Amino acid sequence: MEKKWDGKTKGSLWGYKFFVFCIRFFGVRFSYFFCIWVSGYFVLFASKQRNALLHFYQTGFGFSKSKSFRLATKTFYSFGQVLIDRIALKTNRKKRYTHSFDNEIVLKQMSEQGKGGFLFSAHVGNWENAGNLIGERITQHINILMLDAEVEKIKQFLDESTEKSRYNLIPIKDDMSHLILIHQALKRNELIALHADRIAESQKTFEFDFLNGKAKFNAGPFIMAYKFKVPITFVYAVKKSGKHYALSATDPIQHAESPEQIAQLYVSELERKVKENPTQWFNFYEYYAS
Repeated sequence: MEKKWDGKTKGSLWGYKFFVFCIRFFGVRFSYFFCIWVSGYFVLFASKQRNALLHFYQTGFGFSKSKSFRLATKTFYSFGQVLIDRIALKTNRKKRYTHSFDNEIVLKQMSEQGKGGFLFSAHVGNWENAGNLIGERITQHINILMLDAEVEKIKQFLDESTEKSRYNLIPIKDDMSHLILIHQALKRNELIALHADRIAESQKTFEFDFLNGKAKFNAGPFIMAYKFKVPITFVYAVKKSGKHYALSATDPIQHAESPEQIAQLYVSELERKVKENPTQWFNFYEYYAS
């Protein structure tokens, strides 16, 4: 079983083309129907990802193998729906979606303070939806920090076939040049959004209790946020019934005592979100520390 995330997005160019075609000409619900068969394929044949989910539900929640299998099946289907929504929300179909935003005022206040800030999230729900919605409703000056490891042909196709994302991408580089871009963005009073729930090889980590197990988290994002001394909030966008997404933001951390304190608060909020939305956990590798 894979012990670390490899930084790459799964899926083929043909698959993306197929679902863009379905969404445009037949609608989102029709595309969800085909997603049933795609998720069934992953349940049967993607053994590494399936076993990782089984391990997560059995270890983190203490569920039986049969219940964990049912949840893993639902998770694959939920993941497919979220990927379809990511595309649909950048087409004329986005008008059919609704949103609620708990504590939206926090992001407006952070934007008005003039210091910039960090928005921490995780691979739970649909972060791209949150990024685009924040770009529409709060500020156009939002940057997403991520490993730029998607297949180039897929990225090019989506850029040409759908609306432009309402955020700027800051790719993480081995030469650490992204830190300069982050510093410049914060000086311009811009928001920096990032995921902090995955680790790759050779990264410094913090270990915390997470659900009913112990998990390691990349220390880098928390050390970085602590050193920049700007407000920090934890933001999520989870899929609810139908085409409705519930967005939320926590009250900001203004004066953290240490990177470890930020990380502990982050893990506590992540744990709460996963308990509320167990089938929107989209980390498909063995998550718990051995």
